Amino acid sequence: MVSMGELKQFKLPDVGEGLTEADIVKWHVRPGDAVEVNQTIVEIETAKAVVELPCPYEGTVAELLVEEGTTVDVGVPIISVAVGGDVPVTGTPAEGTAPAEGAREPGMEGSPAPAVDPSAPEQKRVPVLVGYGVKAGSTQRRPRKAAPAAAGGPSPAAAAAAPSQAASGGPSPAVAASVSAAVRAEPAAAPAPAGGRVAVLAKPPVRKLAKDLGVDLTTITGTGPQGSITRDDIRQAAEAPATAAPVRADGERREERIPIRGVRKHTAAAMVQSAFTAPHVTEWLQVDVTETMSAVKRLRDLPDFEGVKVSPLLLVAKALLLAVRRNPLINSAWDEEAQEIVVKHYVNLGIAAATERGLIVPKVRDAHALSLPDLARAFGDLAATARAGKATPADLSDGTITITNVGVFGVDAGTPILTPGESAILAFGQIRDMPWVHEGEIKIRKVTTLALSFDHRIVDGELGSAVLREVGAMLEDPMRILAWG
Repeated sequence: MVSMGELKQFKLPDVGEGLTEADIVKWHVRPGDAVEVNQTIVEIETAKAVVELPCPYEGTVAELLVEEGTTVDVGVPIISVAVGGDVPVTGTPAEGTAPAEGAREPGMEGSPAPAVDPSAPEQKRVPVLVGYGVKAGSTQRRPRKAAPAAAGGPSPAAAAAAPSQAASGGPSPAVAASVSAAVRAEPAAAPAPAGGRVAVLAKPPVRKLAKDLGVDLTTITGTGPQGSITRDDIRQAAEAPATAAPVRADGERREERIPIRGVRKHTAAAMVQSAFTAPHVTEWLQVDVTETMSAVKRLRDLPDFEGVKVSPLLLVAKALLLAVRRNPLINSAWDEEAQEIVVKHYVNLGIAAATERGLIVPKVRDAHALSLPDLARAFGDLAATARAGKATPADLSDGTITITNVGVFGVDAGTPILTPGESAILAFGQIRDMPWVHEGEIKIRKVTTLALSFDHRIVDGELGSAVLREVGAMLEDPMRILAWG
């Protein structure tokens, strides 16, 4: 059933920060569903955050071109929408369906991006609802290697359809249907091994079954088309004692493999970059925070803080902000290309937060200009957003200095690693009752440990010590916050 409706494809947009790929987390629509402009259709996970994408078209979902759990390059079509009439509804990508070009199945993150014709005229970036559409060639950072025509060339049906599609600016419903059928009739060619890894041809449902059953795909010889692995191959491997994944005596698997994607992948790369780029120095200071704890209790009773969570972290942050104002160089960045130190006269304060998706560092922007009640409200909003997994790439960017509260995990202190682009990070440990010499007598006091890591290219020992000492002094006697503020 085909009428005069137009089939439009929505390509994965660049949601900011120059990101080149994302994972499809969850589809909110199915083929046959009616959709409206700005209706949320899918959740994607970038290297920094989970983002909801709205639909740019009004019509009916014709096909979901990429499965959940698949890594997709920016600019690759992810959904087809019928606009202005009926088109064939082909459903979601199935086990026998080749994924969209540029989409990488789980476990195949090393697959190349779509090739770009260098002779094609440059196109301007066209605004879309989220981020900006990519111009042709934006994914050529990782150009596709030429493949033999017999293995990777287009099918005759697709080749025949290409001229008319280029002339019209997009596929007609009839052409889209014929090309889709041609693609489904020909199994995808196995990608060439990269970096010594064994190339495995298996569809996402088969990979999921293998993961659930603890089967290593690289140990299986596929019996499907072109050597692809089928569900039966997985089940036979799971039932065979010699080839099944190692298990304990109680039947539980001895090992588990977790794909490295999204936030965890970005965090790992950032930490490696930071650790091997900036020379870290960490200094430690134990502080008597008995007076700070008393101040926190008094603040909770003030009308200005009604309905707002007040914790010791609030006063730690305020003390750090004042120390930054007194020692501006601690709030700077090293510009390697320009060979300059960039001193920032504003503070976008990062607060490290552990979430189900991994470690993220959302920012309180212009924290230096906020009053104490406003800073407390900003912390509350930041925590709620992080827990809900709604932090956007903008929320996680452009920080200038960071606090990590390891005390919430019952830890005294640690050696924090700098957030890339920043020169200092303060770790705030748990507050414990400890014997302490106070006014010439040994008493039980509230004590914490502060650890300040800094980039030794910018911050020398004198400056780092001054900042840490001033933060400690304000926490020992919160009246200094008023005096120095």
